Amino acid sequence: MGVLSGKVVLVTGGGNGIGRDCALIAAAEGAKVIVNDLGGGLGGGDEGSAGPAEKVCEEIRAAGGEAVSNSDSVTNYKAVQGMVEQARDTFGGLHAVINPAGILRDVMFHKMTEDDWDRVIDVHLRGSFNVARATIELFREQNDGSYMFFTSTSGLLGNIGQANYGAAKMGIAGLSRILAMEGARNNVRSNCLAPVAWTRMTQSVPVKDEAAAARRAVMAEKIRADQPARLSVALVSPAAAHISGQVFGASGENIILYSQPRPIDTQTKESGWTVETILSEAMPAMESKFFPLSRPAPAPAPAKA
Repeated sequence: MGVLSGKVVLVTGGGNGIGRDCALIAAAEGAKVIVNDLGGGLGGGDEGSAGPAEKVCEEIRAAGGEAVSNSDSVTNYKAVQGMVEQARDTFGGLHAVINPAGILRDVMFHKMTEDDWDRVIDVHLRGSFNVARATIELFREQNDGSYMFFTSTSGLLGNIGQANYGAAKMGIAGLSRILAMEGARNNVRSNCLAPVAWTRMTQSVPVKDEAAAARRAVMAEKIRADQPARLSVALVSPAAAHISGQVFGASGENIILYSQPRPIDTQTKESGWTVETILSEAMPAMESKFFPLSRPAPAPAPAKA
């Protein structure tokens, strides 16, 4: 008996990386799993294949679990509706969605094409809309549903060369928050996760020097896909029914809770602001609280007892 015993879970992007481990761990925790993966390349331009998703299903079934594969694209709303129907027809229902499906088209913004932008937004942000919209009415009707969406530090903190990816991932964080707020009265929960893990996405980032190659070798050993996958599975389980609307991170064995934007300063001028006084008074008063362009250093792990 696992934490997902009796539940049915849809995992997108489940043929590789974090998605694969989400599917395997969910099944090990008692879930019946729909493993979705288009089977295409990392850039999203290749013709798909049913092989990766079915291979994961074979692993699950060999271990005594229940799983079916699906190789449709999350960018197609009707196809996602078909995934929901597949879950209901095969396993009698659906209770959670884990949605790590994604692609990369990394390039500096001044060289980014419309296709680079559209494909990333389509898979990440439109895909997140599709899986949410195709399931939300079912979840509300049954007063039981949970989402785990995938955001990224590329959006939360910023990352050079990933304007398309970062924009999509920040949009996902906003989507997740509002789904959590709207779903609270119907026991529909939504959280999102910014993972750091050694996957084919991580491997696709160019290595420019020996120091970067050495860091990557360490990542391969210590920052694995199964670590954020465990957190994802835990948070869609009934045992986490009180947790919703949060932004988490996972890096190695560090589980991170991110802050969410809130006002940190307000400057008021009763007589009204002018362009000149905004520049001479308001901005200087706030400037000490501005955020630097550099990414913040990772928070240190708590000292061991």
